[in-house]
Amino acid sequence: QVQVVESGGGLVQAGGSLRLSCTASGSIFSISAMGWYRQAPGKQRELVAVISSGGIINYAEDVKGRFTISRDNAKKTVYLQMNSLKPEDTGVYYCNLMSVRNYWGQGTQVTVSS
Repeated sequence: QVQVVESGGGLVQAGGSLRLSCTASGSIFSISAMGWYRQAPGKQRELVAVISSGGIINYAEDVKGRFTISRDNAKKTVYLQMNSLKPEDTGVYYCNLMSVRNYWGQGTQVTVSS
């Protein structure tokens, strides 16, 4: 049974930083791609960043240069370091483990005040 749990959200002023963490249970973390998504109020969920099992990384255009995704297979954890935060980064951030099926966390709220 795979479970995915996010943490690290909160309220921060524009220009500030937050670090999100996502820990997965089970034995497939190291062979799975991991992604961070966000959903702003009234909008669809969108991909923020993804890291493959081999460490290949892709970012959404609007977070390039500000966000950094990384993973620690020994800890079964993926991180999202978010710097230079903007009010438009506000939303619920979800972690996704991509295997033969997708496993989602419950989400963590990030609020950036102007």
